[in-house]
Amino acid sequence: QLQLVESGGGLVQPGGSLRLSCAASGFTLDYYAIGWFRQAPGKGREGVSCIWSSVGSTYYADSVNRFTISRDNAKNTVYLQMNSLKPEDTAVYYCAARRAECSSYSGIYDYWGQGTQVTVSS
Repeated sequence: QLQLVESGGGLVQPGGSLRLSCAASGFTLDYYAIGWFRQAPGKGREGVSCIWSSVGSTYYADSVNRFTISRDNAKNTVYLQMNSLKPEDTAVYYCAARRAECSSYSGIYDYWGQGTQVTVSS
C-alpha cells in the first residue's frame, strides 16, 4: 500500500525556519516525482517545489529563493527546508507523488499525504 506521511510542521516566527519531511512507504522514490503543495485557508492548492530523480528539482512561485527540496533515498524520504518564513507561508503543506515528471498542477498527482500545518506568526 503506497503511503505518504508528512511531518515537521509547527508554529514559527517570521524569519524562522522549518524542515518538512515526507516519508514514503510501499514504493521507492526513484520512479516517482514528489511534489510539495500548500493550501492556505480560503485558497486553492498551489505548488511549492518538486523533485524527480531523472531530472532534479524545481521550484514554483517565490519558494526558489527561500526553500530547498532534497531527498534521502536510503530513508525513502523527501525534505523541504524552508527558510526566511513569512506570514503568507502559513498553510497546510502536503506532499504528493506521481509516476511521471514534476508538475505544479496538483490535479495530476496520484497519491497524497494527510498534510502538516505550518503557521508563521509572531
